[in-house]
Amino acid sequence: MPTTAVAGQTAIVTGASSGIGATTCRTLAAAGANVVLAARSEDRLRELANEIDADHSVDTLVVPTDIRDETAVDSLIEKTVAEFGGIDILVNNAGLARESDVETMSTAAYETMQETNIDGMFYATRAAIPHVRRRNGHLIFLGSFAGQYPRSYNAVYAASKWWTRGFAKSVAAQVGDDGVGVTVVNPGAVRTEFEAADGQAFEDVFEEGEASEPEEVAEAIVFAASRDGSSVSEIDINNRSKFADDF
Repeated sequence: MPTTAVAGQTAIVTGASSGIGATTCRTLAAAGANVVLAARSEDRLRELANEIDADHSVDTLVVPTDIRDETAVDSLIEKTVAEFGGIDILVNNAGLARESDVETMSTAAYETMQETNIDGMFYATRAAIPHVRRRNGHLIFLGSFAGQYPRSYNAVYAASKWWTRGFAKSVAAQVGDDGVGVTVVNPGAVRTEFEAADGQAFEDVFEEGEASEPEEVAEAIVFAASRDGSSVSEIDINNRSKFADDF
């Protein structure tokens, strides 16, 4: 087993079936962590878990979870603790982006984004805190470049990421004295199947080198989770021309 700071620890990754979440599961496993894979797509989770089991000497647990369902999230935490005895790392990665022009966005679309990007993150964090506290572990939140700067399009998505940063930093104020590390990771565009506001996948929109790769984000997450006694407050990950392109 790798001799890294997270070796032997237990990590939950939400939104684990694809993109940053799936890559984070692989990267945590490569560093020696046991990984709990949570998302709605059970088939994709099991395929990924089988891959990890074949490639790494760690344990995996597949827990199909709709992050919008409070009861399902509580069950995710309970099953993890029952299987591994506790939780060291929670990676709040699940989220979605849809076109969210304020004038035209439907109430249903707004509520779906709110329930996924905000409510689900709250449910998971609330349920995990007591267990992460016992192990002086880490809570890691996937923010976004969109959660740091005003955005003229997909405004509701951007607002949900501003909420993510505010929530994470306020949680840090609550639990930092208890020995819990809290980190916000803010990627810009990442070449995954995650959909942009116009419905196109980022991996189709950007050529290699034009945006960040999911491995870069996963490595930042593992770096944050590896801090022992300290906490990396925030990590921004952008391709080098990001600010020139956006402003």
